[in-house]
Amino acid sequence: MILTKILFIILIIVCICFYVLYVWDFALILLIVIAALPVIMFITTYITKRLITVEFAVKDKNVSKNKDFPVQLVVTNRSIFPIGKAEAHIEYYNVFSDQTSAFDLYLPVQPRNSQRITFQLSSKFCGVIKIRSARLNIYDPLRLFRFRTAKNICTDIAVMPEGHEIGGIVHYTDRVNEESDVFSEYKPGDDPSEVFDLREYNQGDKLNRIHWKLSSKKDDFIVKDYSLPIDVPCSVFLDMKCYQNSELTLPVFDTLIETMISLSQFLLENERGHSVIFFNSSLNRFVEHTVLDSSDLNTVINEIISSVRDDLFCQSPDVYFMENPTLSYASFTIITSSKDQKVLEHIDENIEADFKNALLIVNSADDLSDKLAGYQALSIIPVAVGKISASIKDIDI
Repeated sequence: MILTKILFIILIIVCICFYVLYVWDFALILLIVIAALPVIMFITTYITKRLITVEFAVKDKNVSKNKDFPVQLVVTNRSIFPIGKAEAHIEYYNVFSDQTSAFDLYLPVQPRNSQRITFQLSSKFCGVIKIRSARLNIYDPLRLFRFRTAKNICTDIAVMPEGHEIGGIVHYTDRVNEESDVFSEYKPGDDPSEVFDLREYNQGDKLNRIHWKLSSKKDDFIVKDYSLPIDVPCSVFLDMKCYQNSELTLPVFDTLIETMISLSQFLLENERGHSVIFFNSSLNRFVEHTVLDSSDLNTVINEIISSVRDDLFCQSPDVYFMENPTLSYASFTIITSSKDQKVLEHIDENIEADFKNALLIVNSADDLSDKLAGYQALSIIPVAVGKISASIKDIDI
């Protein structure tokens, strides 16, 4: 562009010399036209800049890992002047990482028209991909002037995590809470407000549990089994606090979230209702959600992904434990990348649960050789980054 300006200045000087040497009207007209062109280019391009809008168009805000997804940059020119060259500088990054990638797009923009240019992105890891137009440079037809517009136009795309097959034993040792409105799906109880099952009469069954209306139709005694109220005693605690800032930050976060999903899916497959606890940074507090089916789990996943801030702020589990000093569960599992023994000792000594597990995300199992023993009730299971199925084979929960 500098070379173009120099050549145009030389052209104006030549026209001035031509006008001085020759008194023809043509020389004067040529000089006026050449001198006026930069002014016209500046004014028309500036007007176009004011009448240009830029936005991203994304068909699906939730995409899968390791699959290309299309993103459209839409440049709308509402002026009557065409743009022969527009240059968009696009940046994108995962909120779980501070590594930003960038590329440039080049396109013409017709007057009173919208120009769409499609590019493909993909991600190996889950999280939120933030895409922004750092700037859009537009040039006049002679490439004399450049105007910058459309700064920091953004859009977000959630890359959804995946579940993995894990192995273990699910124990059904619900602790009864008579005031609960959540009922066991696998054990009968004594709460008459909810019917657990209907079955044939067995000797010793109470007469007040006979379903007389149905029995008269079946010509046999049909007995009602009442439901057992529970208080979602199986809990999964997801520690989203970032304990290292390196090239492994993104893989560690990916493994953290997918370990939680895999464990939750494993519990649901075994008809085990549970709760998931995590820090919602957008609300600036810990939240707890009950997960009784896949719909509940999808809601939790979406909230986890969307709640993460760019600075990765997250309260330590210590804060939750101080706010809730008396915790009682049938089973309690923490998923974390922290090697802080104080947290593990607190869970081992102060949280009341029949089964207690700590799934620690590590680069390799050797990283925890000195932390696998010394706990009375807490079972330590190292989960190697990216190797969830191979790491979790015999969890008791």
